[in-house]
Amino acid sequence: MKGWWGRILRVDLTNNKVWVQEYPEEVAKKFIGGRGLAAWILWNEAKNVDPLGPDNKLVFASGPFNGLPTPSGGKMVVAAKSPLTGGYGDGNLGTMATVHLRKAGYDAIVVEGQAKKPVYLYIEDDNVSILSAEGIWGKGTFETERELKKIHGKNVGVLSIGPAGENLVRYAVVMSQEGRAAGRPGMGAVMGSKKLKAVVIKGTKEIPVADKEKLRELSQEAYNAILNSPGYPFWHRQGTMAAVEWTNENSALPTRNFQDGSFEFARSIDGYTMEGMKVKQRGCPYCNMPCGNVVLDAEGQESELDYENVALLGSNLGIGKLNEVSVLNRIADDMGMDTISLGGAIAFIMEAKEKGLIKDDAAPEFGDFKKAKQLALDIAYRRGELGNLAAEGVMRMAQKLGDDSFAMHVKGLEVSGYNCYIYPAMALAYGTSSIGAHHKEAWVIAWEIGTAPIEGEKAKKAEYKITYDPEKAAKVIELQRLRGGLFEMLTACRLPWVEVGLSLDYYPKLLEAITGVKYTWDDLYNAADRVYALIRAYWVRELGEKWGRHMDYPPKRWFTEGLKSGPYKGQHLDREKYDGLLSEYYRMRGWDERGIPKKETLEKLGLDFVVPELEQVTKLE
Repeated sequence: MKGWWGRILRVDLTNNKVWVQEYPEEVAKKFIGGRGLAAWILWNEAKNVDPLGPDNKLVFASGPFNGLPTPSGGKMVVAAKSPLTGGYGDGNLGTMATVHLRKAGYDAIVVEGQAKKPVYLYIEDDNVSILSAEGIWGKGTFETERELKKIHGKNVGVLSIGPAGENLVRYAVVMSQEGRAAGRPGMGAVMGSKKLKAVVIKGTKEIPVADKEKLRELSQEAYNAILNSPGYPFWHRQGTMAAVEWTNENSALPTRNFQDGSFEFARSIDGYTMEGMKVKQRGCPYCNMPCGNVVLDAEGQESELDYENVALLGSNLGIGKLNEVSVLNRIADDMGMDTISLGGAIAFIMEAKEKGLIKDDAAPEFGDFKKAKQLALDIAYRRGELGNLAAEGVMRMAQKLGDDSFAMHVKGLEVSGYNCYIYPAMALAYGTSSIGAHHKEAWVIAWEIGTAPIEGEKAKKAEYKITYDPEKAAKVIELQRLRGGLFEMLTACRLPWVEVGLSLDYYPKLLEAITGVKYTWDDLYNAADRVYALIRAYWVRELGEKWGRHMDYPPKRWFTEGLKSGPYKGQHLDREKYDGLLSEYYRMRGWDERGIPKKETLEKLGLDFVVPELEQVTKLE
């Protein structure tokens, strides 16, 4: 094989064993890599397991684009059965670990079992060691990475967890490079349950490529196209932070636990304010359009910001000072917690206090930075009744309090930074995302509104009309095929295409130069549909009788309440019309009215092996 090694590094922490598994070329071609490879492994090996038990598999998966000079191709997928949702969980991050993993001669690492005491994994090409991590257990992710680089040298990739992962916070993430996070649905907690503090990788091999010269030529062309894009200068200044102003203008900025879509202090937390505070930029490997804007926070420490962090830890908590929001963001990164879910959990506590459901004096109210900061730390260490409760995530908190009317999650995963009272397509994207309420697979709201963040005195307010046309379902699927399929399998960052307009045609050409396999767009869309159907089948198998159409519904609040301010005041989603849009989505995907892939769909996608197992838990159409 060219472009793939066809090798998976296997680690059993219970028995202290390491070995290499070769996987078939057919699997590489069908699932490509990254999310595709991870979903295939989890379907086959993590059946009805306890997410925090020894039988769950933690997968670190790369794709053909990794370790090679491809545009923003420095990503890695981390996947496992989720302790937050009970279904499939994954996330990607930019990290040198993906470069080193590929150069060490592997496409993925699969970790199983549980160590008796804290350990970390050190991989140097074919030499793999399971080493004691007792000296770094308990440390934050920033210090952990610095310590490990002192020991193993700066030229390594490091993945680690912080106290949140060690204490099994259900939305703990895997961190790298002091600000890069992966695995919102609790991949850090899975790592913590295995007593695995870190993975350190150093690779020196040359990755086998089909046409090295063609790869170099295409990559250079793509890198130049990115730099020469008209949108590049503004992107370089603000990155994703431009979205604060844009969402605020279009009634989509999460405000006070998604009670409203615009925030009176948005100007104090937006991209322009960030520009004045910025001290440096960070990017992922092989990226020439870095999005990591680093500021000094209210405590004088560096914090790497992007839109999602600021929306969920700022306006969503009613906090309107960017330097204070930056403190909360840094704590989340250092403790190894997902910033989005952390913001969702704290906002839920704030509103529960407002409603009189929580009477604890330690619970913060909207706008209370000091108590929010203390709660964030308490969550990471599961300290006190409140910290322990919030560490469980919004879905479980709502169940415990007996009120889910203001619980902002889908399938147990907290909603990311887009408020959808008037955006049915984006609500559908959240409803049908393969991990729960996440935007990365279909950022359809930019298309739905008809404008995206642009440079100018004011972000454009769109002339927007709420519709539920079938084309909205079609657009969600199109974007899921690209963003949640193609980019997650390659594994590459979608931002060169989304933000500065890099032509999609580069991607199949680069893939062919790397692997020698000519994929048409139909082939790539089929591969994406295959992965989506497999992940959906995983959810149905793992949830059994709990699975139902209701799992693809957005939060109740968007149906029952209206926006509190702005030109769309009082408006909200129509449940019946959303239902029609969801049915249209299912029809287009070849899934039944319960959201389960039909037998013929699975067979057409080459997922025949899924049918017998699914038929054990449900009747397939």
